[in-house]
Amino acid sequence: MKKIGGLIVLVAALWGGTGSAGAEEGGYTPVPKSPDTHPSYIRQLFTKQGHTYITADYIQWFEGEEADQAFRVDEPDAGLDYAPSGYYIRNVNPKLRTLEVAANVQVWMQTYDRSGKWTDDLHWNTRQPLSVFRTLLGEDPLAKEYPYHLTVKNGKVVRIVQQYIP
Repeated sequence: MKKIGGLIVLVAALWGGTGSAGAEEGGYTPVPKSPDTHPSYIRQLFTKQGHTYITADYIQWFEGEEADQAFRVDEPDAGLDYAPSGYYIRNVNPKLRTLEVAANVQVWMQTYDRSGKWTDDLHWNTRQPLSVFRTLLGEDPLAKEYPYHLTVKNGKVVRIVQQYIP
């Protein structure tokens, strides 16, 4: 009985330590899908009348077998029956959405290093202040090329998770 209890405590500690941002220390795990989470390209991050907003271009993000299926549907003449990189992005709706960002938004980066250089080693699940994220989007064109998972609650973005792309 003590062994089972210890195992439960260990699993709970490991589970809670990841921050559930979509990657664990030392490796990638997919961002869980939910009705409140929207894979997106962030086209703009701006402040107007004291409120911060994101202009988002919603996309469909597929991984694994789902990616292969979507790729086969969209690219039947590609000569491949699988998504070459293990993921596939579908962006068929040109609609842009402007969403307010919550004051306490959490921003989780997968390829941003503490030194501020995209080329440095990965540090999974690095939480960054919104001000750092704003600077990245404004100064580094590559930052807007990554998809992000936006979690929206009560009409506001409460969580931003950068999607790792291999």
